[in-house]
Amino acid sequence: MKQYCDGGEAILQAFRNLGLDYIISSPGSEWSPVWEALARQKVNQQPGPRYVDCWHETLAVDIAMGYTQVTGRMQAVLLHAGAGLLQGSAGIHSALLAEVPMVILSGESVSFGEDPKLAIEPQWYRALSIIGGPQRLVEPVTKWATQAGSVHTLYEHVVRAGEMAQRTPRGPVYLNVPLEVMLQEWAPPEHPHQIPPAPAIRPNDSDVEKIAELMINSRNPIILADAAGRDPAAFSALIELAELFGIPVGNGGGVSFANFPKDHPLFLGSAIHSFLRDADLVLLVGCKAPWYPPSRKPTAGTVVAIDPNPLKGTMVYQSQQADHYLEGEIAASLQLLVEAAKAAGISGAKHADRRDNWQREHERIIAAQLGAEAATKRADKIEPLALVGALREAMPADAIYVEETITHSGLLQQHLPCSQPQSFFRPGGGLGQGLGVALGVKLGAPQRPVAALIGDGSFLYNPVVQALGASKGCGLPILIVVFNNGQYRAMQTGHLHHYPDGVAQEADLWHGVAIDGPDYAELGRPFGFHGQRVDKPGELPDAVRGAMRAVQDGKSAILNVVLSQ
Repeated sequence: MKQYCDGGEAILQAFRNLGLDYIISSPGSEWSPVWEALARQKVNQQPGPRYVDCWHETLAVDIAMGYTQVTGRMQAVLLHAGAGLLQGSAGIHSALLAEVPMVILSGESVSFGEDPKLAIEPQWYRALSIIGGPQRLVEPVTKWATQAGSVHTLYEHVVRAGEMAQRTPRGPVYLNVPLEVMLQEWAPPEHPHQIPPAPAIRPNDSDVEKIAELMINSRNPIILADAAGRDPAAFSALIELAELFGIPVGNGGGVSFANFPKDHPLFLGSAIHSFLRDADLVLLVGCKAPWYPPSRKPTAGTVVAIDPNPLKGTMVYQSQQADHYLEGEIAASLQLLVEAAKAAGISGAKHADRRDNWQREHERIIAAQLGAEAATKRADKIEPLALVGALREAMPADAIYVEETITHSGLLQQHLPCSQPQSFFRPGGGLGQGLGVALGVKLGAPQRPVAALIGDGSFLYNPVVQALGASKGCGLPILIVVFNNGQYRAMQTGHLHHYPDGVAQEADLWHGVAIDGPDYAELGRPFGFHGQRVDKPGELPDAVRGAMRAVQDGKSAILNVVLSQ
């Protein structure tokens, strides 16, 4: 048994020294050097990243994204060249928009069988090569993309890619590694070392003092948050800051995390936008697009953007209407504001009246929400709020929700009972990634129940069979709830927006709207999963509990919930 030490070992050693937990892959024929290195790692009982096999490239990227979002730990994804990169590009683009660090590798051939000393398979010549290199395919959707042209630079190339991915702004980094490079003999570095983590960025002291002074002098401040909850420390710091000043917190224009406890007396959710007009200070915490149209600022008050990277290079157009920026890691920025305010003599007691006022508003909003949910139980058909009410009633308090809907997104963000850190995630970019992200979240938080809430249209964009296969093969049981209204409602809504009195409306003739889908509950049967179609409101709580019992027994469950709208 020969123990090779080639480019495959260089890649694996770089992954080890970057501290990666997993290599997640929809495999291609270029990766035999890495597979050989992984086999050596196991036989030789070396520590190192574990392998996760996927049947679809976007699924592999999304699992890595979900895992990193819930753990904060970057992972590696190996894809096949050409078509594999194109398949994975939807997930890569979402990782770029969500600023999720990731090392993505694929390969190619550069000799096409003409090297008499190295036999290369013919598919590279006939079908898989990309003019200019496969990095051209993903340059627009990655932070950085290049080729590793020599085995002598390969290890440092991979290390650099990992370090670059984790620097602000974080994002996916792509490295093209030709098969000929991986097959060459490699000499490990004499003094290998663990790669240090990226340093946290903190704002300037003068900026902290300026924003703290604005908060101290403000009469009616408001906080909007979209991505503060990416970091549990920021979730806690936002609570402390809001309580210290008695400031209400609500959703910005693109909520992608649980940013603030929904059961907190200062939380107003989406209802907060009605109060922006009278605010004299608005703190945008991790909000890249707080309102729409972007230039229509809803307040005459001062706007402060708090984010490590407030000006997003991934956006074609962006206008936050910010008067001040506090640039640094959100948790550190919020904690520094708290310290500055306390040093100036601010205490929670000073703003007790403000807090009491917003608590009454919070209680009014919650009572209205619960009343609306209760009213739907009397309907003949299942209304969306009835489904949310059943989830509230039957799901464990520590549940994590991964939401991928369009029509019902705002309703879910307002009503879902997410009061713990990392209890809500919403994939960005294109649809079809909710299942993969949910599986990645489950991989990173195996002790917490994970529910993927997906519209029937969104569900059909997902690689369903491949995701169910990964769920079974990797032991990642999740609850999948299909919000089935039998249509791409967003298509019809957009049509009516532009042609409210058009022919389609008059003749009831719609294109791209109706979905004649299968019974989604049956799709898990070949994998031995639980499934149930639910048609009546009264069936919902027991259906959710039954599905969760299956999940607790280690099997995913699919609820096909037929909605009235």
